[in-house]
Amino acid sequence: MLLADAASNSWSWNLLTDFQVMWSYPFMVNAFRAGAVVAVVAGAVGWFMVLRRQTFAGHSLSIVAFPGAAFATLVGVSLSLGYFGFCIAAALVIAALRRGGRGAGRNGNGDGGAQQVGGAQESAAIGIVQAFLLACGYLFTALYKGLMQGPQALLFGSFLGITTAQVTTLAVVGAVALAGLAVIGRPLLFASVDPQVAAGRGVPVRLLSTLFLVLLGAATAEAAQITGALLVFALMVLPAATAQQLTARPGLSLALSVLIGFAVTWLGLVAAFYWPYPLGFFVTSFAFAAFLAAHTVRALGGTRLRSGSRPGPGSLPRPRPGASVRLGESA
Repeated sequence: MLLADAASNSWSWNLLTDFQVMWSYPFMVNAFRAGAVVAVVAGAVGWFMVLRRQTFAGHSLSIVAFPGAAFATLVGVSLSLGYFGFCIAAALVIAALRRGGRGAGRNGNGDGGAQQVGGAQESAAIGIVQAFLLACGYLFTALYKGLMQGPQALLFGSFLGITTAQVTTLAVVGAVALAGLAVIGRPLLFASVDPQVAAGRGVPVRLLSTLFLVLLGAATAEAAQITGALLVFALMVLPAATAQQLTARPGLSLALSVLIGFAVTWLGLVAAFYWPYPLGFFVTSFAFAAFLAAHTVRALGGTRLRSGSRPGPGSLPRPRPGASVRLGESA
């Protein structure tokens, strides 16, 4: 169901009037609130996901949201419980199955071969979990004999049915996820840039990896309730990738990721309210346009939002292919 179906209004180019019209509908107020929460959490967690090159894990966890919602509908419990339960459980299973890959990486001396073995083991574990749970989702959908919320809504999402209780749940889980990310953020950044050096200096790389997967599962479950299981990448990947195109400074890049996610979400809501096209299309299109613009700016020579051409203190290293870079060093 499209948001434009709920109200026959036209865009007037008077922002104050247009927002007053939108916010006169309770479902739109909830939509903007939920969108703001999801955009902030997805932007922050997604930034680390892109930095750690774990987009495949994020994709698989977003797919897991579908069987989670289908199972919750089948047994008659809250959809939010299904989303969060399945995504976080899948994250823990992936972390447990990665032991072989971690062992392979630990036996290496920081060389590329050991990292490739560990990455292959992780990809295999993620693929196993994704394939099995996706099949379970189809099974749960087939077993349900009542009127299930359309598979299209589960896969592509909808702001139209967001309730005040769901907004509260999203806000509470989002606050917990952001607090957890704030606690582990600094050592997680170190472990993401150079895991071998971080482990040598006593950073609990394995524990941080597991904790981050749990946070990724929670963030994916939140975003899936808004964008649907198939369009989570619109908020988890594109804003973070855009921000990292614009600047190498971790703090600024993280803030930009959140701001871009917030902007494309609200712009998508406005567009979907006034024009008869799906919300997911607008959110994804705006995010993709922002990425293309950032990529073009960088290609033309404006690669960072700061003066000067040399990396400044605290910048993220941009290693050459096959090179090993430590924190504090420039490529």
